[in-house]
Amino acid sequence: MKRLFLIAVALVGFGFSAKAQEANAIGLRLGDNDGFGAEVSYQRFFSSSNRLELDLGWRDSDNYDAIKLTGLYQWVWNIEGGFNWYAGVGGGLGSWEYDNDNVPDFVDGDDDSGTFLFIAGDIGIEYNFDIPLQLALDFRPEIYFGDDFREDDFGPDLALAIRYRF
Repeated sequence: MKRLFLIAVALVGFGFSAKAQEANAIGLRLGDNDGFGAEVSYQRFFSSSNRLELDLGWRDSDNYDAIKLTGLYQWVWNIEGGFNWYAGVGGGLGSWEYDNDNVPDFVDGDDDSGTFLFIAGDIGIEYNFDIPLQLALDFRPEIYFGDDFREDDFGPDLALAIRYRF
């Protein structure tokens, strides 16, 4: 029984040490692209140099509501120690609604809504601490398609991310 317990502990320890090289992460990405502000961010590693990042942003204000889902495939290169830089491509979709309650009902054309698609690039730098914490700074240009989400169809996004690695 003791031998079985020791083998189980050794296997679990080996599993954690193998996983430490390719930790997944969840946290917040704090930017201001088109008023979305904070996004919930999740990273899923496929290998030590490839990962998927999913970000969910939403905005809920008096007159304007929106939600946006972004998916990016990223390549990661180690600089030194816990410093990495990364680049990626991807896209996403979203939905928005504008409702101006401060205008009388007889005024036409003040309410609007729609959906949009976008493609995105991503480049950034991150630091993984010895504790399960990751800080990252990235730039994400986005090009939008559909339903007049933006007048110029281009949205640059600079953001700081803080994530818990597991």
